This record gives sequence, C-alpha cells and structure tokens, in this order.
Amino acid sequence: MPTFDIVSKVDGQALDNAVNVTSKEIINRFDFKGSHVEIKLDKKEFTINIETEDDMKMRQLVDVLISRAHKQGIAPEAFDISKEGQQSGKLWKKVVPVRNGLKQEDAKKIVKHIKDSGMKVQAAIMDDIVRVTGKKIDDLQAVIQASKEWELGIPLQYENMRG
Repeated sequence: MPTFDIVSKVDGQALDNAVNVTSKEIINRFDFKGSHVEIKLDKKEFTINIETEDDMKMRQLVDVLISRAHKQGIAPEAFDISKEGQQSGKLWKKVVPVRNGLKQEDAKKIVKHIKDSGMKVQAAIMDDIVRVTGKKIDDLQAVIQASKEWELGIPLQYENMRG
C-alpha cells in the first residue's frame, strides 16, 4: 500500500546559516552601527536568543532573521514570534523558539482534517510524524494538495513517499 509521512522539520544547518547571515548583515547596517546587538542559536533547545538596545531594533532584527531564513528554505511559520521581547536593564531580550517536529495537538488536527475530507486514506500519528496510507498514489497526492490549504500555522513537509 502506498504511504507517505507528513512532518514539520527545520534543517539545523540551514537555521545556523540563517542566523550567521543575519548577524553579518546587521553588523554592516548603518542604522545598527555602534549598537549592542546579539543573536545566538541554541542548537539543543532550537531557540534563537536576541539582544538589542530597543524594541524597534528588536523588530527589525526579527524581520531580517525571518527573511534570511526564508531564503535558506525555512518557512516563516517555523518561528514562534508571538511572545514580545522584554526589557532587562538597558537591553531588550527575546527568545524565539523554532518549531521543529509536530506537536501532538497539531498531529491530531492533521488527522482530523484528513478524516473530515472524506478521502479514501488512513492517517496514523507516529511520534512526531503523521503517516498517511492509501490504496492509490493519486489519493495520497490529493491529501498533499488539500493539506496546503489548511491553516495550521506550522510548515509541513512530505517525505518517504512509497508506491
């Protein structure tokens, strides 16, 4: 039976490159000259720690980061920028978590969407992936097309397509 997996992964090397390119660009920008700016990637926790002098620079830095990450093939939805930065003394600090892997509630939403669509496929949650099985590859491709229209707020990738 044909199968494929729905995942939500971020390539660690691409993320590292995006952080490095952002850092280099900010150092060379005129509006950041002489400013305290720090951007660090925590590879274990999959978070980006940002430090700037004020909130406006914080927002600009996050915009540049998302733009550079997008050029590295990382979807903007992978960054959880919902939390505001907080002031700590003279500096503004912000931790930006990077969504890597499907959370249980997101996996359940995906399975529910697949079941509600009425397509002749089965979906099963396996750790942080959703495995979709069907009798025809066309059915699986229909699931992929439909999933691109779901408003989940997370980037999805499709892998291990087997016919």
